Amino acid sequence: MSKTNDDDQRELERHQLALVRYQQQAMQNGEKVLVIFEGRDAAGKDGALRVITEHLSVRNTRVAALAKPSERERSQWYFQRYMPFLPAAGELVLFNRSWYNRGGVEPVMGFCTPAEHEAFLRDVPVFEPLLIGSGLKLVKIWLDVSKSEQAKRLAERKDDPLKALKSSPLDAAAQSKWDDYSAARDDMLKRTHTAAAPWVCVRGDHKKAARLNIIRHLVRALAPKDIAKSLEPPDPAVLFPFELAALADGRLER
Repeated sequence: MSKTNDDDQRELERHQLALVRYQQQAMQNGEKVLVIFEGRDAAGKDGALRVITEHLSVRNTRVAALAKPSERERSQWYFQRYMPFLPAAGELVLFNRSWYNRGGVEPVMGFCTPAEHEAFLRDVPVFEPLLIGSGLKLVKIWLDVSKSEQAKRLAERKDDPLKALKSSPLDAAAQSKWDDYSAARDDMLKRTHTAAAPWVCVRGDHKKAARLNIIRHLVRALAPKDIAKSLEPPDPAVLFPFELAALADGRLER
């Protein structure tokens, strides 16, 4: 028997409840949590963030989506402009794209030099453990999507006036520079996946499955055992820890 919309909604709410229960304890314990959402254009970052934050504390939850850097910011240490957005005690911050712009969009589109790109890949495995050592919990999520599904979603953005604010001048390059983005993704994941700050990857063609599995991962990665066990483990066909084999076995789109 196929699921109905009511079944889907109840399933989503069960997952959201586990997130609420987790945040209640995290706020009491003064936890500092940063979740980084990266991925291909139209891979589902906005939708995932919407269902994650829907019932969480407005005061203690922030989504950060930075605009392109100003001239002054371009002259700063690269990570500097992200510092004011890091969480304080009891806060959950979710980056809708992050310093990893320099791992993907910037080198592909020529917004940084090869030397700047290389310096970023060299510095991240040093920078992120410093954050974690300060008491911050860091989760990194890469959302992937097939080229055909991306094309479909980008076309829907273009044709639907309600999605006009999702459109970007960079959308066209997502398809024309697909292979360049794949190469940048591969290099970034290989060089910034560390024991201290690992990546998990999400196959995003099916939005509902991707969202549920992301919530499962967050709860099971962050919450105490009594809350974590209320949700089943993520489906490895949808969400899996990054490993080199995923670049060649079809789990990550080519």
